[in-house]
Amino acid sequence: MKILAVCGNGLGTSFILSMNVNKALKVLNIDGECKNMDLASAKTEVADYYIGTPEIMEQLQDGNKKTISIINMVSADEIQKALTSHILGEK
Repeated sequence: MKILAVCGNGLGTSFILSMNVNKALKVLNIDGECKNMDLASAKTEVADYYIGTPEIMEQLQDGNKKTISIINMVSADEIQKALTSHILGEK
């Protein structure tokens, strides 16, 4: 499974989020990898899920992308709950 952590410039925020998502994927035993990317590039990149702030996810949404909104990028609990709800909840 491919997950993209997205922020405006694809540097700080998305990098921290991608590290925390990868940790959560291991804890939840979900086979996948999260990489970070800027918003403009993410609009054309294919992934199973896109994760980021609600504002960024709103700009990314095109009706086909599966997006996951996160408020606190460093909250392991929030990230795990969001991944469980969106990914495990769909199985």
